[in-house]
Amino acid sequence: MIDLIFKIKRFFSVTLWQELPAQSGVVWRWMINILRVSYIVVRELATGELNLRAMSLVFTTLLSLVPLLAVAFSVLKAFGVHNKIEPVLLSALEPLGPKGPEITANIIGFVHNVDVKVLGSLGVAMLFYTIIALIQKIENAFNFVWRVKKSRTLARRFTDYLSVVMIGPVLIFSALGLAATVMNHDVVQHLQAIEPFGTLLLYASKLAPYIMIILAFTFLYKFIPNTQVQIGPGLIGAIVAGVLWVTLGKLFASFVASSSNYTAIYSSFAILFFFMIWLYLAWFILLTGSQVAYYLQHPKLVRFGGQEYNLSPRLRDKEGLWLMTVMAKQFYLQKPALSVQELETQTGLAGDLTQDLLSILEQGQLIVELEGEVPRYQPAQDIAKIKVNTILTTLRAAEEANITVTTHKVGVVIEQLLQKLNDAQAAMLAELDLRALVMDELEK
Repeated sequence: MIDLIFKIKRFFSVTLWQELPAQSGVVWRWMINILRVSYIVVRELATGELNLRAMSLVFTTLLSLVPLLAVAFSVLKAFGVHNKIEPVLLSALEPLGPKGPEITANIIGFVHNVDVKVLGSLGVAMLFYTIIALIQKIENAFNFVWRVKKSRTLARRFTDYLSVVMIGPVLIFSALGLAATVMNHDVVQHLQAIEPFGTLLLYASKLAPYIMIILAFTFLYKFIPNTQVQIGPGLIGAIVAGVLWVTLGKLFASFVASSSNYTAIYSSFAILFFFMIWLYLAWFILLTGSQVAYYLQHPKLVRFGGQEYNLSPRLRDKEGLWLMTVMAKQFYLQKPALSVQELETQTGLAGDLTQDLLSILEQGQLIVELEGEVPRYQPAQDIAKIKVNTILTTLRAAEEANITVTTHKVGVVIEQLLQKLNDAQAAMLAELDLRALVMDELEK
């Protein structure tokens, strides 16, 4: 037994992370990669960071749910489909069992009681602020999963968030209405009487809710993080989250059904108790699926076992200079500026190292961020005027801006020695600029 435990421990600590032989089959590589990602995700969940994010979102959701539904209700009312909110809400709260309809009725009652005329301009402003604060909190949670250091700008938050709040419900309920119309069409009704089309349509109708959940999750993973998420990893993460949603939903429904003791203890508070637990599970599932998508999009991190690593001073000089050269080459060739993800691909850097280096170079006024749907970066000035020595100095002095160092008598000797080294480097690199590096790179 001890020997078996030792072998299992060695497999997950050593064997699983070793390079696979070149002759390994595709299926075996997929299985190993699934095991690696699963192990990393479970280990991340065990640290408790996602738990805290999910719990934080529960509180924000409780504050913002009614205002969010009120705005969605007002938009849908203009299209005459506002009555569709209740069935969707019932479906989302289905794991609460018989308590789901009761909570749904209460929420819909609160929504109907929201009167914009009574609220006034300040009340309406606070209504929209509460909604934007919720989506911003969600973005921060997803940015944490994706190791994104910068959130959307204020202008992008306003346009992106409100477009989702105003247009999103219309698109969702239009899709649901279109699906219902197609299923009730005469041609579809006729096909249901013909085999095997009847059986296929029956399975399709049963799978439709799960497909809608996966598509909704894919949209969230694609839109919410302030980074470029590839559709493949996003879709796989959404499938994982969808499976967890259905599985945990059924388990939670069984828990609620057998919770007469909790109802007796908490009385009328039991409904709120179960509602908060399900909200927590829902956010936890969403963040877990996003974590899966993140590691699938960053296979290099998977090979490192999901461990974040820091660059040594020597490597920071090397990688920072190479990153600057890649951006300068795009600038010199008059090609579009590169996004963070494209820079990661070209430089081979993984995790948030690229963002850390970009932040250092941006603070040193060597590069600028271009506004757009996806942030892109390019040199802040003519690359012939950017000296290589300036880039290296910026990379080395990144953490010194807010630190005050007291130089003692012994330290003066060391300071003089380092100054000589800096002067020697500056003299050697005095004529070398970024454009010369780009030209050398293009010639090779």
